Amino acid sequence: MPKFRQSLWLTLAAVLVYAFLYVPLAIVVMYSFNDSRLNAEWVGFTLDWYRVLFADEEMLRAAGNSLIIALVSSAVSTVLGTMAGFALHRYKIRTLQILVLTPIAIPEILVGVSLLIFFVMLNITLGMLSVMLAHIAFSLGFVAIVVRSRLSGMDESLTEAARDCGATPWQAFRRVTLPLIMPGVVAGALMAFTLSIDDFVITFFTAGANTQTLPLQIYSMIKIAVTPEVNAVSTLLMALTLILIVIASKLSPNAFRS
Repeated sequence: MPKFRQSLWLTLAAVLVYAFLYVPLAIVVMYSFNDSRLNAEWVGFTLDWYRVLFADEEMLRAAGNSLIIALVSSAVSTVLGTMAGFALHRYKIRTLQILVLTPIAIPEILVGVSLLIFFVMLNITLGMLSVMLAHIAFSLGFVAIVVRSRLSGMDESLTEAARDCGATPWQAFRRVTLPLIMPGVVAGALMAFTLSIDDFVITFFTAGANTQTLPLQIYSMIKIAVTPEVNAVSTLLMALTLILIVIASKLSPNAFRS
């Protein structure tokens, strides 16, 4: 009986925690279809707010900026993160691990402030370029973790066999190692894209006055009022993020177990 009660309490606690996390998200999705400008009560079902959203030029421009930044930063951070992950796997240097993984552990607000000071010191104009560089610096460590996890589960004898057959280190990496770790590389790229497209804190500090991304646009809208249009764009962003996370988890399910 005590074990049954303990299991019951654990189950109840888990249900309450997940309800606290996901019920507000479900409410946002539901009220994006609400036929009312106010979110106080449910009036009826409508798709009008999605039509308003796709006719909003400022929102579309911000979404385009976010997409460009996410594509560029995820591509660059995937290349650099793959090299960093390979170096972490091959060379057990503690300093290298600290340099690669520290941006993950540091709070985002500290990263944002540090990058802002860094860009000001180098006289780099805040805009699309500064945001891309900031996202690359932030996402690189996540890609490195995923790639290193994939490398740790790879059979090293395959690479050694390729070297014994006369392949150069680059040929062995390109024809043997890279195809084997490709699911981890793709998963890291999807993770970097997800982190970039919905990042707010770092973008807030490094975007400048003339660059607007989707999270910044949403923030500027909710300062006035939370309209169903905000719920609609939040729902689409949430759906995109969940899809990318599911794909990444399917490609590299053990990414964070190493």
